Amino acid sequence: MVFDVRDAGPADGEPVVLLHGFPQDSTAFARLTPLLNATGLRTLVPDQRGYCASARPRGRRAYRLREAVDDVLALLYDAGLRSAHVVGHDWGGGVAWALAAWHPERVRTLTALSTPHPAALQRAVLSSDQGLRSYYMGLFQLPLLPERVLLAGEGAALRRALLRGGLPAEAADHYVRRMREPGALTAALNWYRALPLSLGRPVGTVRVPTLHVWSTGDAFLGRAATEASAAHVDAPYRLEVLDDVSHWIPELVPERVAELVTAHVAGPTEL
Repeated sequence: MVFDVRDAGPADGEPVVLLHGFPQDSTAFARLTPLLNATGLRTLVPDQRGYCASARPRGRRAYRLREAVDDVLALLYDAGLRSAHVVGHDWGGGVAWALAAWHPERVRTLTALSTPHPAALQRAVLSSDQGLRSYYMGLFQLPLLPERVLLAGEGAALRRALLRGGLPAEAADHYVRRMREPGALTAALNWYRALPLSLGRPVGTVRVPTLHVWSTGDAFLGRAATEASAAHVDAPYRLEVLDDVSHWIPELVPERVAELVTAHVAGPTEL
């Protein structure tokens, strides 16, 4: 597979890998990366597997969490990097948590935007309103039907869902266009369909400095899993709560994210 990667900033700068989620692509960080580059950081932003035609394997097994983690390791290898700071949003946050837990020597710092630790999320689904927030994950397990519903009328249902979730219209239109490419939405949904296959390898304790950024306007990820994530980090940990911001933190408040990431990279401190 060949992945599209946006590599920007000084070649000798501290490297930061940024991982997007569903149904985004690397442009989710388009307003954030120039701000990081301006502070001397090098940014590497891949379109994750399934999100570019040259890296779109068939079948849900190809979208297990371990496969996505291995993609980041391959990116570091090809970039000549032993380790990097890692920022992940949505599904990219899940990959970032797993990478930090399974390969701490490859992660200098972790920044999770929106996404709680996977173990905290799994527990919250059974003990809080997170189950209702995550209902769509169950629907996405169905074959074919989600694609038909979401792409009907040139992706009208997907666009409405993104707009209701607080995503700006320009970004929603772009993501819908990408999801209408042949096989793109099925590949993106296979991340969810591979969830049962990923449970065999739990994401354990993270032992690298961690910044968790969550927003009170997030319709998909609630406070219970967010606050429980600290118990899964054995390192300096900070939770930053953004008021009245929806789930789409990278697109909506890149300036604030840049401030937080830059400070975290320079020297994370425990609350």
